[in-house]
Amino acid sequence: MKVDWKNQSGASAVEFAIVLPILVLLVFGIIEFSVALYDKAMMTNASREGARAGIVFRVSSVTDEEITEEITNVVNSYLGNNLITFGGPTTANTTVTRNGSKPGDELKVTVNYTYTFLLIPNFITSLSGGMNMMAETVMRME
Repeated sequence: MKVDWKNQSGASAVEFAIVLPILVLLVFGIIEFSVALYDKAMMTNASREGARAGIVFRVSSVTDEEITEEITNVVNSYLGNNLITFGGPTTANTTVTRNGSKPGDELKVTVNYTYTFLLIPNFITSLSGGMNMMAETVMRME
């Protein structure tokens, strides 16, 4: 059987059309999960910033509620300035737990955030509903 190579001119275009959707999905998946990992790192930094704001020495007239509110504001401000969301929500659920207010006592700041997918939102969000991320920092009071 003899193959006529002159009639094979459209084969590469058909092969490209078959491979292109897989290639595009792979590239966008890499970008999406890179952004998710970046946002996770920013959450970790935000919990550290909040914990640092909470452990510094204060005058004793400041209440625990005011300190918790300040920590929450520091975390939300940091996330608002650094998360990549393309207009999505940047606030997270911040939980502050302390064992006391004397030097050496522990302060724990936990940040929970639901990452919503950016590039392929309808497809992935309908499957998983977003990805829950958590960052936690424990520091000792000064």
